[in-house]
Amino acid sequence: MASPEQGGSVARAAASRTPAATAGAQTDTRIDAGSISARLDRLPATRSIWKLVVLLSLGFFFELYDLLYTGYVAPGLVKSGLLTATTHGLFGTTGIASFIAALFSGLFIGTIACGFLADRFGRRAIFTYSLLWYTVANVIMAFQQTAPGLNLWRFVAGVGIGVELVTIGTYISELVPKQIRGRAFACEQAVGFTAVPVVAFLAYLLVPRAPFGLDGWRWVVLIGAHGALFVWWIRRQLPESPRWLAQQGRLDEADRVMSVLEAKVQAEYGRPLPQPEKALPVAAKGNFRDMWVPPYRSRTLMLVIFNVFQTVGFYGFANWVPTLLIKQGITITTSLMYSSIIAIAAPLGPIIGLFIADRFERKTVIVVMAAVNVVCGLWFSQVSNAVLLVSLGVCLTLAGNIISYSYHAYQTELYPTSIRARAVGFVYSWSRFSAIFTAFLIAAVLKEFGSTGVFVFIAGAMLIVMAAIGLLGPRTKGRALETISR
Repeated sequence: MASPEQGGSVARAAASRTPAATAGAQTDTRIDAGSISARLDRLPATRSIWKLVVLLSLGFFFELYDLLYTGYVAPGLVKSGLLTATTHGLFGTTGIASFIAALFSGLFIGTIACGFLADRFGRRAIFTYSLLWYTVANVIMAFQQTAPGLNLWRFVAGVGIGVELVTIGTYISELVPKQIRGRAFACEQAVGFTAVPVVAFLAYLLVPRAPFGLDGWRWVVLIGAHGALFVWWIRRQLPESPRWLAQQGRLDEADRVMSVLEAKVQAEYGRPLPQPEKALPVAAKGNFRDMWVPPYRSRTLMLVIFNVFQTVGFYGFANWVPTLLIKQGITITTSLMYSSIIAIAAPLGPIIGLFIADRFERKTVIVVMAAVNVVCGLWFSQVSNAVLLVSLGVCLTLAGNIISYSYHAYQTELYPTSIRARAVGFVYSWSRFSAIFTAFLIAAVLKEFGSTGVFVFIAGAMLIVMAAIGLLGPRTKGRALETISR
């Protein structure tokens, strides 16, 4: 089956004989990056647009499976004797904290050092190869027999996951019209976070056991690696970002991709497409320095602060929930059962976003949900009743995942196409850097002060998140990417 680019000339010719061609015609027939963006932003959100979002969301599913299985396999790693629950010394390399830190070290390198790859080689290629990269690394990791080997291959997988995180967010923001950007990211996260109950349920079934003589945690890792079977199929369905092609000066290719998409949307829409708004100027190729000139300098600093501290709240709970429950006197099996129930709520936050994401300012949603995280987290640390524990865990999961889809959309909106992937990679990398040390700090706080100390630590971090976004974040609701970037 031909890819959208390969079939572009044929579909474009067909489009010229349909009403889509007339409706898609520009008042200014010149093709440039601004006109490509204007043509894309005027498209109605038909089945073809949402299909692209869902395909990218499937890639995000496999990514989140690999990213978030850490907490669920942790009891199995301890049970098998590979790692210990606590850490010998602040930066010991044989505890669960070192396994988490290895992942986030890889994520840090992948986002800060490799984010530029999608700006240089395109969203489509890097989306594909980074997914294959971390899949292979995880397969190798699943057969490791020592803590150093385990941590090394978790680090290697983290590099690929980090690149994929940046690429998918950038890809989605550039493929959808402005009026559905928030909902597109909510859809991505809703599909992606279904991986959480899946991995939690698999861990509940497998981690306490050793099917066919292979440790249950290894089965959980290997099942996730099956994402590679779908990667080429997903790739063949996706066009390159027309915004990226135009920004690279590949205007004919960008025009072909847009013509194919316009023809599909026109056929589904059933009436003439709206005329594009006036094309806005689009910056030429950018570089790292462009992040540090107004208005991007203040945005970069704000997002660095935000990402350093939001990680404490999100991964402080997500990666540690089974261990936190065990610390409160729950058995391993019961802890994994509670965690599985809590995990069912993971995709519900983004599903809520499908209804509210483009109705409210993203910065407002982030601030409110951070406040919910503070209240529910402190309450969680003070209870032992099963129903209340699970209920508060669900609230924490919902709040964290609503924050997640909101800020993934938000930070991609704040930079122009020329530097979007590298800029998002840079600011996002600080969440990965923070997570490296957060894992060790939470392990130390848990050891000395128990669950209450952990959630006080998380609450302080979330208060900083609220201040950074609430005071410094610009508004983006319903605005074209090119307008936000001016």
